Amino acid sequence: MNLKEIINGNYVKSIIKRITNEYNEDLEQEVYLKVWKNSEKYTEQGNLKAWVSTIAANVSKDYLKSSKKKIQQMTIDDDEAVLRVADKKTTPELKLIQTERQKQISEAINSLKPKFKEVIMLSEIQNLTYEEISKKINCPIGTVKSRIYNAKKELAEKLKDLM
Repeated sequence: MNLKEIINGNYVKSIIKRITNEYNEDLEQEVYLKVWKNSEKYTEQGNLKAWVSTIAANVSKDYLKSSKKKIQQMTIDDDEAVLRVADKKTTPELKLIQTERQKQISEAINSLKPKFKEVIMLSEIQNLTYEEISKKINCPIGTVKSRIYNAKKELAEKLKDLM
């Protein structure tokens, strides 16, 4: 695998997702910059993919240790606390609306073609990356992306009343 294939694929993105539990384009860019800046240090004898994955893992771990992440997490925790307080004031009407909404979403997902339903479930429900989905269903990443795009387009049409 050459550097172009590593950068153009979801390889770095999946490493970052696995370590930080989020997609973070800033971290991805930082990895690419470090690879580019340190390309002279890479020796042809080593495994390029392993070298890039080490950089991606280190950048992700540094991010988790950083104060930026901690501040961001504190903000998220505060937001969640507010949502929990607001949640206690759920009225029977709101519960009924939420239940009906969930039912419509489930019906829309279940009405998709099996190949679309499968990728939507893996992507949106199980939060798998394109690469993980590709391996799981044994098809190219491009096919996975296309199916997810088409499934979302179809769901948007079916659920436009909820939007």
